[in-house]
Amino acid sequence: MQCSPCKLRTHQWCFLLFNVLLFHALLFGADLVEEYLLQPTPGVYTDGLVVDVREKARKLDLSNVRENVSLAYPITNPDVCRNSDLFLLTLVFSSTANITQRDAVRRTWANQTLIQGFPIRILFFLGSTETSAAQKALMIESDLHGDMVQGHAVSDSSLRGPTEKTVLALRWVIAFCPMARFVLLTKDSVFINLPAIGGYLLGLHRHPEDLYLGRVIQRESPDRDPNSPGFLPPALYPDKYLPEYCEGTAYVISQDVVRKVYVASAAVRAPVPADVFVGLCAQKAGVAPTHSSRFSGEKHIRYNACCYRYQFSSAGMESHGLDIVWADLRQKDEQCSLLKTYYGLVTCKALTYLDKLSF
Repeated sequence: MQCSPCKLRTHQWCFLLFNVLLFHALLFGADLVEEYLLQPTPGVYTDGLVVDVREKARKLDLSNVRENVSLAYPITNPDVCRNSDLFLLTLVFSSTANITQRDAVRRTWANQTLIQGFPIRILFFLGSTETSAAQKALMIESDLHGDMVQGHAVSDSSLRGPTEKTVLALRWVIAFCPMARFVLLTKDSVFINLPAIGGYLLGLHRHPEDLYLGRVIQRESPDRDPNSPGFLPPALYPDKYLPEYCEGTAYVISQDVVRKVYVASAAVRAPVPADVFVGLCAQKAGVAPTHSSRFSGEKHIRYNACCYRYQFSSAGMESHGLDIVWADLRQKDEQCSLLKTYYGLVTCKALTYLDKLSF
């Protein structure tokens, strides 16, 4: 039995077209809707508290108290941002014992210093060690690579620990790297496509202020379980939903947002995860998140070279996975055409959704 496209009737063509559109809607529909709906509108700041936070952030200057600030950082690395033209600073949050993963990041996507001729810098941000031997090993690693900052008295295991670590990281940026135009915060288990993110930031048509860019989470309910470590009582947070925030595996903020979030953090005491905490602080500062579906969020994206050249991030990457992906991307050092990018996105998204369904 032979089937010729030329012999198909109108209703058969419509049926095929409907299925093609349905397939693309299932794969890309949610991303396109979110991309369109979750864009911030220009803010008009009538709330006195918001205006106060923004004014304090504008005047904030920690450069004169660097010595006092540095006491909170056993590994300070104060001279790492001497380049006043730094375009993008990436802070990679890492557990102190996770040296294997840090080395994998160093070998792979962090092994870059320029994006389209603009200087970038990648640093690891860590909390406190539990023993003197572990601290000594960390100091040796820092001397060897020169790419680490350590915040003092931060616990990696508690819910509050990651929040405190984020505040310490923002404080370090304000004190020692105030000229970086953008700051990317991520984790050592994430693959980051720095050229794609840099290209997007360079292509922005608006002044890079109030930028809080990532995969936006919306209409998430607070944790009301009294037995949960993240319990958020209505007396502390009465709203039905948490504010919109960027999922914490990878997001970008402009330098002014670093300051605004840091200033607002003094008034936020809610026991929430670090990414929700940043969202709460951003809300108090009048900063709305911008959604990009090119950030994977907490999902691991199945590998395809052209897909990974387009995506901004992919989570859940262990050291051997980073090595394999990076080696293949370097081997296939070619430009992806529009058709190849389309095919790559269809392939990796379909496989990622199948992984999610099978799980």
